[in-house]
Amino acid sequence: MLHLISMAWRDLGRNRRRSFFSALALAIALALLLFMASVVQGEMRDAMNASIRLESGHLQVRSANYNPDKTSLKWEDLIAAPATVASQIATLPQVEAATPRLYASGILASGETTVGVRVIGIDPASPANAPLTDGLLAGTFPTADDRDGVLIGQPLADKLKVGVGDRINLVINTSSGAVDEQNFVVRGIFSTRTPNYDEGNLFLPLAKAQAITGAEDRASLIFVLLKDREQAPAVAEAIASDGFTIVNFRDYNALLATFEEFSGAYMFVLYLIVLAITSTVIINTLIMAVFERTREIGILSSIGMRGGRIMAMFFTESALLAVGGILLGMLIGLPLVYYASTAGIYFGDVGAIGMPLSETIYAYLTWNDAITLTVMAFVISLLAAVYPAMLAAGMEPVDALRGGQ
Repeated sequence: MLHLISMAWRDLGRNRRRSFFSALALAIALALLLFMASVVQGEMRDAMNASIRLESGHLQVRSANYNPDKTSLKWEDLIAAPATVASQIATLPQVEAATPRLYASGILASGETTVGVRVIGIDPASPANAPLTDGLLAGTFPTADDRDGVLIGQPLADKLKVGVGDRINLVINTSSGAVDEQNFVVRGIFSTRTPNYDEGNLFLPLAKAQAITGAEDRASLIFVLLKDREQAPAVAEAIASDGFTIVNFRDYNALLATFEEFSGAYMFVLYLIVLAITSTVIINTLIMAVFERTREIGILSSIGMRGGRIMAMFFTESALLAVGGILLGMLIGLPLVYYASTAGIYFGDVGAIGMPLSETIYAYLTWNDAITLTVMAFVISLLAAVYPAMLAAGMEPVDALRGGQ
């Protein structure tokens, strides 16, 4: 084996420029794929994290009758005494936060501009509001007893052309099926860096949301955050109760999970295509080496070297090119991935329905993606040597010696 490696190294060194550019082609392809894989993985990871923090929580406790698509405010569809239910759930050691939330549909108006929004009543003291408190850009967070203050996102404020202290008109659905209308003051403006979410939601204290909608001491659901999301099934089992439906974050984000599976399959096909195209450079390099060394191959055959060993020599050359290309690809690609994972890549508003995507995507390279790409690059490089190796091994010694003259 060491003899084969020595011969292959010497043969590649005969035309160092060609060998270098063959390895470089593989390196550039691998670096590009590492970068793309990390961006796609980072996008999916950020979308799931954003959905958990903003929309689904790790678990949602709902009334068995509640239909989130209809944003029902009927009493029989809501959870009665939600603060008591939330406090009981919060006593579990796996739970980081459990808080009631009330959802309603409304229309905001400022001047001649009107915008449809989802109104969310929250407990201002809950740590589950961290994305809002951490993202507060101006003003203050409404207090629990605030009766005319609301919190809106920056994109929504821009669309309505309002700032902190300005008054806006809210028309909201009520539990009786009618509508109520009231003027509110913009207490604060926030940004979660998820434009489609910030533009479509308005927050106000739970007590005020219950009063204006007529829900009284009821909530749409209990929003639950856990210390470890893998504990979601165990906690769901622990809090299961008649009359309640427990929704796991994986079920809530089924569309995102499906999209992630689809993107994974798409990326795998893309890996194959890019690496297969790159392998043509290695094929060309080895075929040229076969014709340049026709006489040498004839001599080796005439002194008794078997065809299998000749093939092994070319496979070894391909393996050396693959190793060089992979190492160089890591040297190029990993710094790119590191930069994209720390500085991020700004895409702006790329949100989609069911997927609250951030305006800045941070790359995230998994060990699985890195190993998969490395193995694929190595295997495809070896497969690229099949035809040149068979071509060399199939030469007749006499013809090869004549061809080399």
